[in-house]
Amino acid sequence: MKSPVVKRSIVVAGHKTSVSLEEAFWNGMKEISGLRNMTLSELVGEIDSNRQQGNLSSAIRLFVLDYFRTRAVPTAAPSDARPQA
Repeated sequence: MKSPVVKRSIVVAGHKTSVSLEEAFWNGMKEISGLRNMTLSELVGEIDSNRQQGNLSSAIRLFVLDYFRTRAVPTAAPSDARPQA
């Protein structure tokens, strides 16, 4: 069975490193970098320089999750905001 995790090499701050991420996170990174008019390497470099702890793959996953979570539109109104009949 094929692993859902994809390992890719990327240059970060002039150094080649490998990052293992699920395809969905790679796709999210590509989308974010395109929207920000930057390369994947530039985006990963930014994430790397801002991470507090943990490994780079984890930092990327958290960045992508936070990016899309903060832009998500609520699908349902809170129960107290429903119109009264």
